[in-house]
Amino acid sequence: MISLLHFFNKVGELKEIPRKGWVLRGIKNPETIADHTFRATLMAWVLGKKKRLNMERLLKIGLIHDICEVYAGDTTPYDTILPKDKKKIAALMKTWPRFTDAEKRKIAAQKHKREKKGLEKLVADLPRELRAEIMNLWMDYENGLTPEGRFFKQADRLENFLQAIEYWKKYGKLAQKPWWIQARELIDDPVLLDFIKEIDTEFHKTKKPKN
Repeated sequence: MISLLHFFNKVGELKEIPRKGWVLRGIKNPETIADHTFRATLMAWVLGKKKRLNMERLLKIGLIHDICEVYAGDTTPYDTILPKDKKKIAALMKTWPRFTDAEKRKIAAQKHKREKKGLEKLVADLPRELRAEIMNLWMDYENGLTPEGRFFKQADRLENFLQAIEYWKKYGKLAQKPWWIQARELIDDPVLLDFIKEIDTEFHKTKKPKN
């Protein structure tokens, strides 16, 4: 039981770690990694009920998909090109980063290696079967090995998209263009696309943001 206690204590730190993308954008008191995990998992469950998915697996993937960040830290698509000047960072946050296919593979491989190492450290002392299950679920999320892994990957992005819209609504200065580009390029599940249409209608009254 002591290994479980240490594991739960460490995972609890995610309740205090802010999501890096919002920090870079100057959002006051931004959501934490645990905040994001809660709603992403809830959204995946509710929206996933419209599909024939293994709900237990889907929810487990949601719960563990970001726990590696206790050690690996949160990352953003901008990390490899972040300037030091705050004004330049602000300008960069209004764009969606573009990389060559080779650059994308390199960045993804480095991120995967760092996060896998962090997860292995986090679960090292857990009972063997639980450790293996968590690693298997995380690899599913990373590589889309099952319909559940693929669906949650997109639901995860959808939650991030919704949060961006909410912050835009609250603060008004958050550039929306990068999020719409990301949604168009990374989300193709019909159920999630229908939900994006509802977000568009509710927050923009069918009028796309200009920024």
